[in-house]
Amino acid sequence: MKPLFPFFVLLLFPSMLAIGSPADLVKQRGLPDVLKLQSGSIVTNENQWPQRRGEIVKIFEKEVYGQVPSNSRLNTRTSVVTLATNAMGGKATLKRVTIHSAAAESSNTIQMTLFIPNSVRSSPCFLLLNNRPATNADPSRVQKSDFWPAELLIEHGYAAAVMQVTDVAADNKNSWDGGIFRLFADVPRTSESWGTLAAWAWGASRCMDYLESDKAIDSSAVVVVGHSRGGKTALWAGAIDQRFAGAVSNESGSSGAALARGKKGEQIADITKTFPYWFCDNYRNYAGKPELLPVDQHELIALMAPRLAYVASANEDLWSDPASEFLGAVAASPVYSLFGLRGLVEGGMPQVGSVFHEGAIGYHLRAGTHNLTTEDWNHFIDFFDRHLTRKQP
Repeated sequence: MKPLFPFFVLLLFPSMLAIGSPADLVKQRGLPDVLKLQSGSIVTNENQWPQRRGEIVKIFEKEVYGQVPSNSRLNTRTSVVTLATNAMGGKATLKRVTIHSAAAESSNTIQMTLFIPNSVRSSPCFLLLNNRPATNADPSRVQKSDFWPAELLIEHGYAAAVMQVTDVAADNKNSWDGGIFRLFADVPRTSESWGTLAAWAWGASRCMDYLESDKAIDSSAVVVVGHSRGGKTALWAGAIDQRFAGAVSNESGSSGAALARGKKGEQIADITKTFPYWFCDNYRNYAGKPELLPVDQHELIALMAPRLAYVASANEDLWSDPASEFLGAVAASPVYSLFGLRGLVEGGMPQVGSVFHEGAIGYHLRAGTHNLTTEDWNHFIDFFDRHLTRKQP
């Protein structure tokens, strides 16, 4: 029998109780209709979805994450050094990829570490957006971390790529003064200008640029992964860059996978006060007033359709609110129906240990605290093994 939530969790998060079906609970949140065009018409088929998709992207750009300036001013070059062809006891090839962007007198450099399995001709790839110290993604493998279990990914036939988000922009109140933002210093900031999450997502796309060019990588099967603030970034990166075959949002909470309307734990007011630089200035207008936001986070997840999306929660991560993360995935599911796909295939509100891998939106609820663990990675691997379309060798 699956273990139940601790009693104190149920007291704080009564929405996790089976007081109604997930669909009923979604309805109670009063969410914007993900299929309703701004004209008032309802999207009824996959051919109409691009129009609605474009509307949703523009709203998120204007009101939440900010608009990215044109890259046309940038001179970007990439260099690759193969550090070892017999890494991990001969199982992998290790590359260090340097992505250098310059404009006027400023420049920015992203370093991506990439392990590629030697046993696979064209490898699918997990790209982790690392928001933890670089020691969690040590290319020498002297220091190993469950946060990025590269050996596990190689063992399962996946390339393991990692980008340090702070290579793109610092994660502090001065982030807008340096990193990639410095290359656009002459562009006046407005209330809709990009925040740090959007900058990190931009960096993920630059990594994707390289992965498309590497013949050892199956560029049609690249999945972007993030935890916490990295999970928010992974969803936004996958939303705006449709080259990613999937996006994994691990315990991303507020402004990630969790619905803003009816959310427990961290609210828009909390996150925009503590981390205002993550977002465009307009987002602060919804502090304490999530019902006025013209989108909600289920629409962010829905932007992945018909590609794969994965949302993961931990039962003790009360600040993220597992119920709101789960319901965000439920509420995104109708878009997948347009493509003849099932979104989140669930059997009711999850208990600890629940795993939903049947549909094109995956979900699991792990026991424990706010973290990215080997258990989480094993679930990601299982889901994408089931659903990811790979090139034939």
